[in-house]
Amino acid sequence: MISTTQIPEHRPSPKSIQPFRRPRFRRTLDFNWNMATISILWSANRWLLGICLCSLLLNPIPADEQTAGDQTVVRPIRFSQQIRPILNSHCTACHGGVKQAAEISFVYRNQVLPPNGWVIDPGDPDASLLVERILSDDPSEVMPPPEHGPKLSDEDATLIQEWIRQGAIWDEHWSFQLPQKHEPIALKNPSWSNQRIDDFVLARLESQNIDPATDEDPSRWLRKVTLDLTGLPPTLKQRSDFLKQQRQVGEAAYQDVVQRLLQSPAFGERWASVWLDQVRYADSKGLGVDGRRNVWKYRDWVVNAFNQGMPYDEFTIKQIAGDLLPNRTSADLIATAAQRLSQSNEEGGTDDEEFRVAAVLDRVSTTWQTWQGITFGCTQCHSHPYDAFKHTDYYRFAAFYNNTADSDLDQEWPVFQAPINESDSPAADQLDRQIKAVRDQIWQTEFDLLSNTSAWKALQILEAKTNNATALKVSQVDGAAEFHTIGTVSRNTSIVLTAPIPESVQQLTAIRLTAKPLNPATALPDSEWGFVLSNIKAQLIVPTDDKPRQIKLSRLLIDDPDPFYDPQQSLNPKSNQGFAAFSRIHHPRQAALVLQQPTQIPAGSKLRVELDNKVFLLAAFPLVLRRGQLALSDDPRFTEVATGSELAKRREQLAELKKLRSKIPSTSIPILQERPDHLARQQHLFVRGLFLTKGQLVQPGVPESMAPLDPNQPANRLAMARWMVGDTNPLTARVAVNRFWARLFGTGLVATEEDFGSSGEPPSHPKLLDDLAWRFQHEMKWDIKALLKELALSKTYRQSSKIRPELIQSDPANRLLARGPRARLSAEIVRDQALAVSGLLNHKQAGPPVHPPIPGGVWRPFAANDKWNTPKAGNTERYRRSIYTYTKRSIPYPMFAAFDAPSREFCTPRRLPSNTPLQALMTLNDATFDECAAALADDMRQHPGSDLAAQIRYGFLKAVCRPIRDNELQQLVSLCDANNPSVAATNLKMVAMVILNLDEFLTK
Repeated sequence: MISTTQIPEHRPSPKSIQPFRRPRFRRTLDFNWNMATISILWSANRWLLGICLCSLLLNPIPADEQTAGDQTVVRPIRFSQQIRPILNSHCTACHGGVKQAAEISFVYRNQVLPPNGWVIDPGDPDASLLVERILSDDPSEVMPPPEHGPKLSDEDATLIQEWIRQGAIWDEHWSFQLPQKHEPIALKNPSWSNQRIDDFVLARLESQNIDPATDEDPSRWLRKVTLDLTGLPPTLKQRSDFLKQQRQVGEAAYQDVVQRLLQSPAFGERWASVWLDQVRYADSKGLGVDGRRNVWKYRDWVVNAFNQGMPYDEFTIKQIAGDLLPNRTSADLIATAAQRLSQSNEEGGTDDEEFRVAAVLDRVSTTWQTWQGITFGCTQCHSHPYDAFKHTDYYRFAAFYNNTADSDLDQEWPVFQAPINESDSPAADQLDRQIKAVRDQIWQTEFDLLSNTSAWKALQILEAKTNNATALKVSQVDGAAEFHTIGTVSRNTSIVLTAPIPESVQQLTAIRLTAKPLNPATALPDSEWGFVLSNIKAQLIVPTDDKPRQIKLSRLLIDDPDPFYDPQQSLNPKSNQGFAAFSRIHHPRQAALVLQQPTQIPAGSKLRVELDNKVFLLAAFPLVLRRGQLALSDDPRFTEVATGSELAKRREQLAELKKLRSKIPSTSIPILQERPDHLARQQHLFVRGLFLTKGQLVQPGVPESMAPLDPNQPANRLAMARWMVGDTNPLTARVAVNRFWARLFGTGLVATEEDFGSSGEPPSHPKLLDDLAWRFQHEMKWDIKALLKELALSKTYRQSSKIRPELIQSDPANRLLARGPRARLSAEIVRDQALAVSGLLNHKQAGPPVHPPIPGGVWRPFAANDKWNTPKAGNTERYRRSIYTYTKRSIPYPMFAAFDAPSREFCTPRRLPSNTPLQALMTLNDATFDECAAALADDMRQHPGSDLAAQIRYGFLKAVCRPIRDNELQQLVSLCDANNPSVAATNLKMVAMVILNLDEFLTK
């Protein structure tokens, strides 16, 4: 037994807990198990055994007891590392987050331990029902039941008993504990270390009696680090300069190379490519016809952010909530396009609300995968099987994204006119701020008057008719006459409303239309199709007149500061746009029709209002006003708002500012934009993940199992983004440093980059990961370049990648980091390296996507509507870096697809490499590689001197960054048939193709 002083202070001592009496279990728990259901769940969960075995291999369980002299010292059992894997393997299929048989879940502490839990009696394993069941020999009582799997091993059962005896200390999974700074243990050979991370790596190697590998050859290190940091190979001059400096100044030469690479413009392009996998960047919409999406300015923003050294916390906040930042800039708005990269559907007959909701949920899952490394998407349909995330947590988080203005529309509104040239951004930002200030001031003045209930008198009598088969009915609702449609509505419906004007209204200044959903109560959680009032006319019917008098309307005052359509177009008879709830309606909407001048109302007069609805979507959904009422006002302030000199000057000022802004060359890009509070959507839980089956109403929030939002901030996306990078979030820094580590070393410290939860792999070096994450956040201040500099200059990274026979069996995946990284290059680097070595690469940055050569017939399904216009051979636009290649989700660029690049339909935390014949066929036959081989051969011919061997030496050194060996040279010379000069010249291209296909060329 351990003493109570060994138990952390925040956990109760075993002796301080009153043991339960065994009869209580018998009375409370009914174990009439549903064997068939449990059997299915157990079978579905068997794969977890493999994960847990890997976990135990990578983090061996320390001996429970050690002998020190004549005393036996019992080591504390660690719940998250030793007990939780056992429970996940054997118990959580039936007692987890999804199924909680007998109301027991081993995911949540309060369902297992006192005071609410009752299956474990801390300090007393003999009184714990869990122990009784796992040790039982009775087939009807033993857990897990025999048909669901074998009994726990003696070792596992002993561990659980000892854990309970020690007080059943329930600590959180390692990834949900805040990272801490760790001091490396004393080393036998401290002189080997070059960076702080080396101390942790060497300590692990020394504990296994393994020596680190020798240093990599300097030229090979140069190639590797240049490819890793910039995605391009070093030039021959860079190689010769480095080798010369390395001989002269040693370590300083390495530092100079890394510093130069971090300042290279190519740095941002290389790391932007990595990031675009996370946020599923593509130049197309994805679903339906997969049409083009003009979003390349976001891709350029990411490149610039990396090149400018934007801190990772700022990088995060701007992409999640840049539109909510005070004094936001055009770059901040462009950054929010990261959230607009979800797929949309232009296919006819689809419900845009269904795909709007799908986009919201995609943003939730992508945010958690990208920044938190958690499979949070599991909780869309049910609570998480293994981690403490509840079903409600998912929808509380979804509420942050549910109130954005975008919908599944062809026009991709809202869009921002992003300056094409960065030099125009300051002027655009200044004009945008001025436009917003003037517009908000005008709108707020108008909205205050529109929403002033004392200014309006509702009409109590109303007649309604239409010009077609759309049927109407008038009812009394809260003392006002209200019309509504009956049954199906038809296209191009005109609604004519006629009402006697009350005697109390002797002067008319404005008419208010309140447009409602057909069912206001259900429309809040389940929106209805909206409306567009393409044209609005008003007439005054005076008893003494032969025909109605036209009422001249000046303008509309509406309840939305930034509508999809210009509401003033409702007064333009040539337009089919205007005041609208496009394309869905949740809340009642209001618009005031302001008369050009006050109109006197003769006794007995009637008002006639005609509402034209001319818009329909996807040939199937007429956007017709289905319910509404009218109110009148004689308030002179409406005339002042519509025609007064003060507001007139502001409108003129606004028009002039917009005119100046339109002169700045810009391109539209979809962005995030928040809906106003009075039009905010509600967020309900979706029962079993179905958006049509609404459950309880939820408010925005983060998971209950994690630290809460800052209570001093509104619970919106900006607060959520700040929480992501705040001091209380344990995941963001860990996930970030692990991602950068994985790109340099081939595998992350946590191999499952997509899953830092209980079902993912544990870190190979836990203290190293924690220390690096803590320092990245607190000491490096989220500086990505500082982090990469430390990794690239480490002795761990500089090790030779040569595989040592003695480690092939014990550490084949190099998880101990006993050698340098060795991995195949990514698809983009494979292509870019070939272009660079051949001299074809166009280093131009930014701009719309380009269309390099593709195999014939690949583009045929989209040839009519989305042309792939490849520049002719010799045009440098044909040879731009891969990051600028047009990315169409339904037809990925063939060369990239062959080399494991994702289609970008979903977040891809890591690429899983493969080795297939198709890759070799691509590099041997693809048009780009053929042209690269020809260009490299031409370059080799132009190398000074006519000696064939010298030309091959030059080409080989340029491509592989090391001198060619004699036997290699002999084979390539023989391939050229040097005895026949004419054939040798022709075959030099073949030699170049061989070089570009060497394994050494395609790997680092």
